Amino acid sequence: MVRGIRGATTVAEDTAAAILEATEELVREIVASNAFAAEDVASALFTVTPDLRAEFPAAAARRMGWTMVPLLNFTEIGVPGRLERCIRVLIHVNTERAQSEMVHVYLREAVALRPDLVPRSTTPQ
Repeated sequence: MVRGIRGATTVAEDTAAAILEATEELVREIVASNAFAAEDVASALFTVTPDLRAEFPAAAARRMGWTMVPLLNFTEIGVPGRLERCIRVLIHVNTERAQSEMVHVYLREAVALRPDLVPRSTTPQ
């Protein structure tokens, strides 16, 4: 079966280094929390808020060795008053585990996006 795992994080500034570092941290935490390997990933979709343009978040996954995983980057719609400088990901994983067993990860300021899932996520840094 294919299961979806969500995650999000934020960056302090729109730089390639900040986007890559935060995305890699997020993806590593999702992998560690859900115990899967790159070959289990069917695909991953990354989004950024309109204020992030310095780098594609998927480049961080490529640097981590996800060279054969289909990856796409998108821009979120610019809803006024919403969380800024936010990177989100939806990873589709081939697994026998139930959807309720998937651990969604929200880091930094992104914990505000899904407070119902924060106890299962890492607290803000």
